Amino acid sequence: MIAEEAGAVRRIHGFCHRGNIRLVFYWPEVGNSIPVRAHGYSFCTKHRGVWTSNPKGRLKLLVGDPSRGNCYQFGTGTADCHIYFSCRVAPIVAKDIDGSEYAAVNVNCFDDVESSELDDSISDFDGETMDVRFVRRQRSWSPLVMTA
Repeated sequence: MIAEEAGAVRRIHGFCHRGNIRLVFYWPEVGNSIPVRAHGYSFCTKHRGVWTSNPKGRLKLLVGDPSRGNCYQFGTGTADCHIYFSCRVAPIVAKDIDGSEYAAVNVNCFDDVESSELDDSISDFDGETMDVRFVRRQRSWSPLVMTA
């Protein structure tokens, strides 16, 4: 069930710079600030990744031309970063966990969110085991629906 069907939901739109990767984030907590986190992974730092997710929400990813994008995996293979070739923006990171797809969104790709709505925090996942990482993501990342 998409969060929109369950009550008050905000639709947040976003896209990579060229628009090949678009997203609609069904955020269930209208009126509240959006918690965002930055961390020191080199990929995220270099791509200006500041992430958010909401396990009660739903994320719909729309890919215009799949041949114009790619998924980059961290060295650990624990997440797929969706990147569009010509602009190199990473709007989401995703991972299939136990047969379901989960994702976090780069808030720098949001089109209709004011920076004053974002509640920043710094996260440090160094030393986290793979099992703990997958449990955390399954608990805190947003369910993902992908469409081509």
